[in-house]
Amino acid sequence: MKTRRLALTLGALLATPLLLTACGTTSSDSDSGGEDTAAAEPVSADCAEDTTETSTDPVSLTDAYGRKVELDQPAQSVAVLEWQQTEDLLSLCVTPVAVADTEGFGVWDTAEELPSEGVTDVGTRGEPNLEKLFGTNPDLVIVEAYTAEDEIIKQLEKYDVPVLATKGADAKDPVGQMKDTFNLIAEATGRQDQAEAVLAEFDQTLADGKEALADTELPTTDFIFYDGWVQGGNVSIRPFGQGSLIGELGEELGMTNAWTGEVDPAYGLGQTDIEGMTELGDATFFHTGTTDPAGDINAELEKNAAWQKIPAVAEGRDYAFPAGIWTFGGPRSSEQVVDAYVDLLTGDAAQ
Repeated sequence: MKTRRLALTLGALLATPLLLTACGTTSSDSDSGGEDTAAAEPVSADCAEDTTETSTDPVSLTDAYGRKVELDQPAQSVAVLEWQQTEDLLSLCVTPVAVADTEGFGVWDTAEELPSEGVTDVGTRGEPNLEKLFGTNPDLVIVEAYTAEDEIIKQLEKYDVPVLATKGADAKDPVGQMKDTFNLIAEATGRQDQAEAVLAEFDQTLADGKEALADTELPTTDFIFYDGWVQGGNVSIRPFGQGSLIGELGEELGMTNAWTGEVDPAYGLGQTDIEGMTELGDATFFHTGTTDPAGDINAELEKNAAWQKIPAVAEGRDYAFPAGIWTFGGPRSSEQVVDAYVDLLTGDAAQ
């Protein structure tokens, strides 16, 4: 399981929130859109039938770090450097002109689909090719930052293009933070009506899921979602604890997050090993269904005798989410998370 880099001690993770924003990555620096800088037409079914209005009024807003962003009109040609914000733009029926790691987005985030043409790949999220990015002539760049003095903001501000800085996560209110980021991008692009519609659908999905689980007799309401990675033959497991988006969504459905260990203050992520997971009692396990090219942690776990004795594993309650659900995504990814929990616990897999 990759991040920028994941294989660190928890102390390093807590001190370096930049490393927590992503699980997957690819090394592709290809340009999927050539030099065509015109904004591509949205391709999702929802957007093909979209009837919501787009504001044409000037934009004056304050971003997540108190920075003023002024636009003569809502942004239309938008460059974006993180996958949550890429997903958000597509959910708002705005196709970005430039995206970091388009190939990786297609693997790890299936909530929305990038068009095959008209979108320029500008390299990795950690080290984007800024010359290539600004070659697409964006009227706004959306970036995920961790402070108002973040180095990436300083680099982008050297160019004469407005920069919207968003906060990747906040463990104090992960669902609220996810919505705030979505609404901020909607305001910048004049797509507030579409944002309202998408968030209403998310809220309804959550309400329906909570009702479905309330009507289901579960062996336990304790749960844990985890991912992890293998390095040098050693398995490291990352529990999504209190304050994680995916953990909070599970609790909103009426379950109880079983991880009570230390977590970072932004993403609610902890770190443990197989022994640590044996201490979670009868909690039901969930894990990512996306296979990391760097190594399949599940293959390693299957070889471990202690792992096989954990109640959730021994009883067939260690469920894989469908592949391509981004655990750090926007409203559409969050809907996928809710549906996955409900489907796994109420469907044939839970019988």
